[in-house]
Amino acid sequence: MTAVRPPVLPEGRYGRSSDERADRGLRIVGSVLGVGLLALVGWFGYDYVAGQSVSGELIKFKRVSASAVEVHLEVRKDKDATGTCTLRSRAEDGSEVGRKDVRVDGPETRIDRVVTVRTTASATSAELVGCTSDDS
Repeated sequence: MTAVRPPVLPEGRYGRSSDERADRGLRIVGSVLGVGLLALVGWFGYDYVAGQSVSGELIKFKRVSASAVEVHLEVRKDKDATGTCTLRSRAEDGSEVGRKDVRVDGPETRIDRVVTVRTTASATSAELVGCTSDDS
């Protein structure tokens, strides 16, 4: 028969061990930092979305010739907002071969447009650089 040895110190007599106190402190610090980080990310996300009254998305592009690219652009904006979206076309080596600013105005909140960007050389890609509103 095996004898069961009692613990060295009587349980609960001398309070919690230092490991338990350290674990609790680390959990509290981790929770506070986690909530703070989550709040910061939420704040930046809201500020980015709420601060833009004109935003665009490049749906697709097609090279129509050695000197032109057709770009399908979709823009979302506030009803009374006006702005400009900048498109850029690049050659195979990455150099910029075409750029066009597209004016966005009117009462529509969603604008779907196909725009032709003229290029100085054969283009292999097109991209939306960004959209800016006139009131910013």
